[in-house]
Amino acid sequence: MAETATAGTTGEKQPRSVRVVLLALMIAMMLAMLDNMIIGTAMPTIVGELGGLEHLSWVVTAYTLATAAATPLWGKLGDMYGRKGTFMTSIVLFLIGSALSGMAQDMGQLIAFRAVQGLGAGGLMVGVMAIIGDLIPPRERGKYQGMMAAVMALAMIGGPLVGGTITDHWGWRWSFYINLPLGVVALALISVVLHLPRKRAQASIDYLGAALLTIGITAIVLVTTWGGTEYAWTSARIMELIGIGVAALVGFVFWQTRAAEPVVPLHIFRSRNFTLMSLIGFITGFVMFGATLFLPLYQQSVQGASATNSGLLLLPMLGAMLVTSMVAGRVTTNTGRYKIFPIAGGALMTVGLYLLSLMDTDTSRLTSGLYMAVVGLGMGCLMQITMLVAQNSVEMKDMGVASSSTTLFRTLGSSFGVAIMGALFNHRVQDVMAERAGALGSKVTEQSAQLDAASLAKLPAAAREAYQHAVSAGTHGAFLLGAGVAVLALVAAVFVKEVPLKGTGPKPADAADGPDEGTAVKAPAAEAV
Repeated sequence: MAETATAGTTGEKQPRSVRVVLLALMIAMMLAMLDNMIIGTAMPTIVGELGGLEHLSWVVTAYTLATAAATPLWGKLGDMYGRKGTFMTSIVLFLIGSALSGMAQDMGQLIAFRAVQGLGAGGLMVGVMAIIGDLIPPRERGKYQGMMAAVMALAMIGGPLVGGTITDHWGWRWSFYINLPLGVVALALISVVLHLPRKRAQASIDYLGAALLTIGITAIVLVTTWGGTEYAWTSARIMELIGIGVAALVGFVFWQTRAAEPVVPLHIFRSRNFTLMSLIGFITGFVMFGATLFLPLYQQSVQGASATNSGLLLLPMLGAMLVTSMVAGRVTTNTGRYKIFPIAGGALMTVGLYLLSLMDTDTSRLTSGLYMAVVGLGMGCLMQITMLVAQNSVEMKDMGVASSSTTLFRTLGSSFGVAIMGALFNHRVQDVMAERAGALGSKVTEQSAQLDAASLAKLPAAAREAYQHAVSAGTHGAFLLGAGVAVLALVAAVFVKEVPLKGTGPKPADAADGPDEGTAVKAPAAEAV
């Protein structure tokens, strides 16, 4: 079929059908990224109707746990049984979870259905990245980075606004139902236009490896979610979870060396670039989600910004990330060179986070916006380049596990970032409140160091001023820690080996590119280290 989108390894290009498939993939990516941000805005209304305030955190935790645990499994299933069917299955599962969540009658049902939704979400991002890896040669893939960055920025900015609008006018259940028409469109487009080679693996699924990895990831996410909030970091429960997680992951690594068809083939980590990109992805997740958590909090508490427009407060960072990602993609496509971007990204992210740590109660919105833009420039250099280089570092048969592993490291990084930066923030806020407001300050923050606008407005003027100084001190510590972690991304980027990207660039006859960058897309996508 002339209009069929086929794998990039054929060397043929059908631009119209590929664009249609990319549209469907971006819709699926939007579903995965938008969900938690829409639901976050609707949560007060949900609790008001269903009750169960004590279980509120599990609405998010169940989704996050299921997503993280399922991510590597979806990648492996795609490698074994074919990308298209696996991806469509994950969309269907996500839509089933969305529909059931919208029909939930109590908090217990909602938590269970959110877990189902999370299982499907684990395959959405992995499927998008792996299918793009199949369809488009690495050399050409940079052109589509801007599209993916735009979806991410749109989700972060529009999520809270869309969630608030839907909840106010249609009711909170439509926060889940809105996924259904979008998902059906994505399914229809993928079913009709996308045609990838069928696969059928002879080996059986590595159930033991999958179980050990799921237990290990679950324990890690629970430690980072509960530590310092539900339980003290030194409590018996947290220590038990750490022990279980370490034991399960050690057992998983041991078993992967013996399994016939391992869930995560350890040989992919023999590639220096893949290992470094996994580390950089972890750090990017650590920094990015920590920044998106504390920046709105700082601007609302210290600078008096409206909570309603919390997504718009991140516009300088997300706009800079979008522009830089587009530029990086174009340059990568035109030149085949990419090492400069992880190095520049690590440096800019470090400088930007250090600048954010300098903010105090007198910092203007213009100044904080400029600081955020520096961080956004760094993230734009890293977000998609990490996936591009990781995929370029493995053979085509491992494209799914490479995509899922990179996505998983970024997810785990975000969990650690929110937990560790959050613990540092909370500890600093409570100390400063006790110093400046005495017993009243300790009482104000004994339940939570993060006060909403209503609670803040009820405080006496002296306590409110103390809290503003406390938040400023807390964000200083959190962002300073982030800057220190970002240095590791810069160091890792220095050791990246610039292996030519497979695929034909826009000027294949240009001798400056060398013979290695011509039509190498037909060669195995393996990196020689």
